[in-house]
Amino acid sequence: MSDVTAAGRVHIVGIGDDGVEGMTTQARRLVEDAEVLLGPESCGEMVPAGLRNRLQTAASLDDLVEQIEAAGDRRTVVLASGDPLFYGTARYVCNRLGKDRFEVVPHVSSMQLAFARVKESWEEAFLANLAGQSIERVIDRVRTSETAGLFTSEQWPPAAVARALLDHGIDAFQAYVCENLGSPDERVTQGSLAEIAGDAFSPLNVMILVRKPRAPEPAGAAGRRLFGNPDECFLQSRPKRGLLTPAEIRSLALGELGLEADSVVWDVGAGSGSVGLEAARLARAGYVYAIEMDPDDHALILENARRLGVMNLEAVLGRAPEAWASLPAPHAVYVGGSGRDVAMLVEGAWERLQPGGRLVTACNSIENLAAVHALLRARSADAAYWMVNIARGYEQMDRIRFEAINPVFLIAATKPSA
Repeated sequence: MSDVTAAGRVHIVGIGDDGVEGMTTQARRLVEDAEVLLGPESCGEMVPAGLRNRLQTAASLDDLVEQIEAAGDRRTVVLASGDPLFYGTARYVCNRLGKDRFEVVPHVSSMQLAFARVKESWEEAFLANLAGQSIERVIDRVRTSETAGLFTSEQWPPAAVARALLDHGIDAFQAYVCENLGSPDERVTQGSLAEIAGDAFSPLNVMILVRKPRAPEPAGAAGRRLFGNPDECFLQSRPKRGLLTPAEIRSLALGELGLEADSVVWDVGAGSGSVGLEAARLARAGYVYAIEMDPDDHALILENARRLGVMNLEAVLGRAPEAWASLPAPHAVYVGGSGRDVAMLVEGAWERLQPGGRLVTACNSIENLAAVHALLRARSADAAYWMVNIARGYEQMDRIRFEAINPVFLIAATKPSA
């Protein structure tokens, strides 16, 4: 139950470039009846002349919070551009002062307006604000998206974004830059990334990227999956072809790793890097270290990362455990390989694993299974084991033929927090 009375609530009201004329009757009445009217300096030109002298501008979100507190129980309205809950001020002030204190009256977001102007759906689009994200992460997401909507920033205006995409080998999108949406000088510019890269635009803009029909996919269509990409998606050294962790086993292993967005991950005995590369896609805000002692495979990890557009992975050339001595402690570890030293690697990685972290390994021999089992059952109460038998179906004439993948023993355990 909330003890905040209706009279004591603060209204956060969205406003567009067309000012109060574009507001609903309810929103306009709230603004006109406000005893305290707060908002950024940019809102000064959006309200009628008679209200401008009542507008108290806030230099920052912290300043806005202080002004809301100072207003007490007076009828207070906070003006915010577009939808206050979509990259707006509402989330910040609600987190600081409590949701029960506020009522949010949204306006149409400039992102919504931009998609409407170019007549594209934004239901499944990747959306980002470049003022709060690294350009590398945004490019990584754009690379595998059908549609993207970007709030550009002073540091990353549309021309700079277009150049960055082209520098990363991405030229599969039609671009739209929607400026000053809802105002008399609204403009929508359509062009290729190369054309946008050579133009200049108003600071108030939204950039829409739409994949061109039949545009080439990054590393083939398979490369667009977050995980479980077909084996053919990854370059492999010819003498070792077929030793890659199969897509089905890879998917199960990644699921058991329990990755979070910011996980630090080790892929030990990475080979050509398939597990580590897909872990990096799942842990987008984290980082993956793919440890491999073979120089040829190390080079393949780097090339596969480039082809798939994975930027949050470091390929570490060296023999474990020496190779991981200076690496940050992981939240999750995958130990691959089929050699006799699997148990030794599991033991060493377990010591470095953070409490509460997950370790997963795949063994293809009874001997390795027994050795790893003996280690983990003494260290974890939740160690689990699977024998995975999978057969892939192939069409042969008018029938389906199944071909078995070599059986694999999958082992997973959580390191106790104590």
